[in-house]
Amino acid sequence: MSKGSPNGNERIKKKPERRCVGCGETKLKTELVRIVRSPEGEVTVDLTGKKSGRGAYLCHDPACLKKARKSRRLESALSCAIPDEVYAGLEADLIG
Repeated sequence: MSKGSPNGNERIKKKPERRCVGCGETKLKTELVRIVRSPEGEVTVDLTGKKSGRGAYLCHDPACLKKARKSRRLESALSCAIPDEVYAGLEADLIG
């Protein structure tokens, strides 16, 4: 049979989804920003989504970062304590 057969045997490719640790909404991976803790323990924004390390996802909205910070969800997701200067840097990266 051909690829475009009308009998419903087509394979539909799923797009990866992730959950924002701030608001809890599930969105497409491409719509979120990945925050990663490297094996050395450095927490940074990963715009490519390919850096090695433990990752967590946030919406592009700074309000989601504030929610995640207040409830310590980002620290829980990355399994490490996050200093205030890192949060300030993350907020600057999300805004800019």
